[in-house]
Amino acid sequence: MTATMPNEHPKSDPVPNAEKDPENWATGDERMTGAQASYLKTLSEEAGDPEAYDPELTKAEASQRIDQLQAKTGRGQ
Repeated sequence: MTATMPNEHPKSDPVPNAEKDPENWATGDERMTGAQASYLKTLSEEAGDPEAYDPELTKAEASQRIDQLQAKTGRGQ
C-alpha cells in the first residue's frame, strides 16, 4: 500500500490562505521597510497624491496604502 504524497513542489501549488491581511501581520506594527517607503513615494508621485506618502507609516499601513495607490495608478495589476 502506497501513501499518497502531497505535491512535491509546494511552491507550484501555493496555499490560498498563505497571504495574511496586513492587519494580522506579526510585524505589521513595525516601521515600514526601505523598499516600501521608496515604492510608496514613487506611487504617491505618480498618482498625483504626495500626501499619500507618510514616512511614519507602519509596515501594515504602508502595504494597504500601496494597494490603494496601485489601484489608482494601474500599477501592480
